[in-house]
Amino acid sequence: MAEARPPSDAERPDVVVVGGGPAGALVALLVARAGASVAVLERSPAYRWRAGGVFATPAAMASLRRAGVPEPVLARAARPIAAMRVEAPGGAVVALTYGTERGGPPAVGFDRSALDPALLDLAARAGAEIRLGTGVETIDLGAVRPGIVAEPGIGRPRIVARRGDDLVRLEPGIVVGADGQRSTLADAAGVARRPRLAGRVGLTYHVREPAPGATRDARMIVLPGAYCGIAPVPDGRLNIGIVLTGRAWRDRLRATGARATVRAILTALPRRDGEDERWRAAEPVDAIEGAVPLGSRVARRSGPGWLLVGDAAGFLDPFTGEGLHRAFRSAELGAAAVAAALGGDRLALDRYDRSMRARFATKDLVSLVVQAFLGRPGAFDYAARRLAARRRERELLGLVLGDLVPASRALDPRFLARVLAP
Repeated sequence: MAEARPPSDAERPDVVVVGGGPAGALVALLVARAGASVAVLERSPAYRWRAGGVFATPAAMASLRRAGVPEPVLARAARPIAAMRVEAPGGAVVALTYGTERGGPPAVGFDRSALDPALLDLAARAGAEIRLGTGVETIDLGAVRPGIVAEPGIGRPRIVARRGDDLVRLEPGIVVGADGQRSTLADAAGVARRPRLAGRVGLTYHVREPAPGATRDARMIVLPGAYCGIAPVPDGRLNIGIVLTGRAWRDRLRATGARATVRAILTALPRRDGEDERWRAAEPVDAIEGAVPLGSRVARRSGPGWLLVGDAAGFLDPFTGEGLHRAFRSAELGAAAVAAALGGDRLALDRYDRSMRARFATKDLVSLVVQAFLGRPGAFDYAARRLAARRRERELLGLVLGDLVPASRALDPRFLARVLAP
């Protein structure tokens, strides 16, 4: 006979989503639309700017459209970008167009202050309960058993959250971790691992565009030990994102602070003839936010009663700009797995982990190859010069980095030979 258990005062929604960023909001939207009861726990009481991605390839917009995000919302939150110009230290410029030369849609720069609240609002309209200002203190997975167990208090994740002075206890059927690279759920599940590119630091902020609406391309400017991305976003702004890869720059950050380090990076960037670069001296319109380590890694993305999406599910140093697409795609796959699991499919959560590995393992390898070239300036210059001169290979690389064709095509020996041959 089963041991009697005392009654619990815990709330028991079908799903609790920890984190209300884009991935968490999209999961909540899709799961609530499928008919499940969903509670989203977001620590911040209102939107605030954090270090995060704004540049997104066309694949990210496709995910949002599949989720039914209305076109007026996308028009307010996204600004078309004609190309990403990768500028090597030796002067070569590689323009990645992500398939626009074949008539495809362009990449975009997102206004996260418009996108993130809009996705939460859509989730709320679909029936999800959005609890702002509610931070998770503990997640206990010790009682979780494989499959979905309907009996209250048995086989469910146990969550303690705090809103102000009030503690809330929840026992959902499934908990979804969308709480970023220091995920409480990943820690509770014992799957957090050291990032592959540990130690890197990201700094990001916005400035006013010198000539509003005039910037068509994004830029990624590579320096020894660092690189700087400039992406136009809505409301006449430019997002400046800096990644410090070398120890000298990181030491300088510790010694002089973020503002002085940003100024030194901008001074070190090469100037290009004909470019309006008044943004170099522009004052930030928001805080310079930092992220360290710039990356996360997990051993698994799901298990009995739980799964991870977005940055919590692992991401690499975002030189290739695929972070938002990965967040949205993990939310799509995760929501489908959650709905299937709540419907009685005991293998759905395991399949989610396998699907994420199948979808992104090769892309991760391509990203690591790119990072290896970044760490060797001579090799990076060599490859950049050849890509700049070889249209077919350049276009294919853009499609791979944009998640528009299988990443394996960039690892084909024939492609590599065409890129690297003299």
